[in-house]
Amino acid sequence: MTVFVLDAGELIGLENDSRAAWARLHAARRNSDGLIVPTGVIGQVWRGTPQQARLNQALKQCRPIPLDEDTARLAGYLCGRTGTSDVIDAVVAVVAHSAVRHGEASVLTSDPEDIGALLAILNSTVKVVPV
Repeated sequence: MTVFVLDAGELIGLENDSRAAWARLHAARRNSDGLIVPTGVIGQVWRGTPQQARLNQALKQCRPIPLDEDTARLAGYLCGRTGTSDVIDAVVAVVAHSAVRHGEASVLTSDPEDIGALLAILNSTVKVVPV
C-alpha cells in the first residue's frame, strides 16, 4: 500500500470542490495506508473562512505531520541544493521521503518539477503525481 502526501495545490483543489481532487482523495483513502499533510502546507492554504468548509472536511480525513527540527534542517538543506526558496515544498519532499521507509509513498502536487527536483537530491523512490 501507499501513503499519499498532499501539497497546497491539492488542498486548494479540494477547497474549490474540484471533482478530480475529491476523486483522488476518495481513491487514496480506499487504496492507501493513509493521507498525510505537513502542517506547513495547512498554513499555506488555511484562512479560517466559512468558505473553507470543504477544505476542513478534507483535512479531517488526513493525518497532519508537524514540522520538527530535523525535517526543517533537511528542508533547508534541500532548498540550498536546488536553489529554491519554497521551504514548504521541501518539507513536503522530506515528509514523503520519510514515509517511503514504511512502504510506498506518493505526493499529490501541483508542482511536480519542483517536488521531483527536491526528491532527486534525496535519491528518493517517492512517486510524484501531478494534479
